[in-house]
Amino acid sequence: MNEIERTARTRREVLGLLGGAGAAVFLAGCGSDNGNTDATKRTSSSTTTTAGAGTTSTTTALASCTQIPTETAGPYPGDGTNGPNVLTQSGIVRSDIRSSIGSASGVAKGVPLTIALTVVDSKNACQALPGVAVYLWHCNIDGAYSMYSQGVTTENYLRGVQVTDANGGVTFTSIFPAAYSGRWPHIHFEVFPSLAAATNGANKRAVSQLALSADACKAVYATDGYGQSVRNLAQTSLQTDNVFSDGSSLQTPTLAGSTAGGYTAKLVVAV
Repeated sequence: MNEIERTARTRREVLGLLGGAGAAVFLAGCGSDNGNTDATKRTSSSTTTTAGAGTTSTTTALASCTQIPTETAGPYPGDGTNGPNVLTQSGIVRSDIRSSIGSASGVAKGVPLTIALTVVDSKNACQALPGVAVYLWHCNIDGAYSMYSQGVTTENYLRGVQVTDANGGVTFTSIFPAAYSGRWPHIHFEVFPSLAAATNGANKRAVSQLALSADACKAVYATDGYGQSVRNLAQTSLQTDNVFSDGSSLQTPTLAGSTAGGYTAKLVVAV
């Protein structure tokens, strides 16, 4: 694993300022473990998880409006801050990120995953933020990152930009990422103040990661093509992961669906 990922800094320097209650179903990213003293308190309730026959559904209730933790973009951002920059390529603004763009022609295979994010303003009572840009990327079924990893350096799939609608929403059509050695299964994203600003990672307003639920991961990794992920998942946990070990409630989306029909992950991201 790259040293950049190993040395990610602890994210909650002010953790002790607030209690540790709950994340959000749909307003996760507005939870309580980031210590934001400007948080707008909300009503909290319980978490329910069901699993069986490759089907999982997780529901978590909103606790407060708190800015999502800042995380490392990792060694493979593709945003111009560490080598290649996909953000300047024609066609990068898209919802379906399974195919490469430009002169590349690869298509990422795997269990379908729809990622629906709602971006809200943590400094304005979690009001929706329309017109901001979200850049999202993650590894493929083999744990490799396009543009960087051996065998896929000429590809640029599983990377895309969307602009939030009037409700602050963006949706990406993708595949369920693998678990690779040393990391809990995750998805990277950056939020930019506008599409015009989304040409280099240096312009980002926020950067974080999504932590995928254990139940969904276990179901997906039991399917064809994800064999190595079974071993890698067993060797790590949210508690030992170098990014999520200090808490992941604000970054864990609700996941519903099945391996046959695909999954949908939903998270509200307060920036």
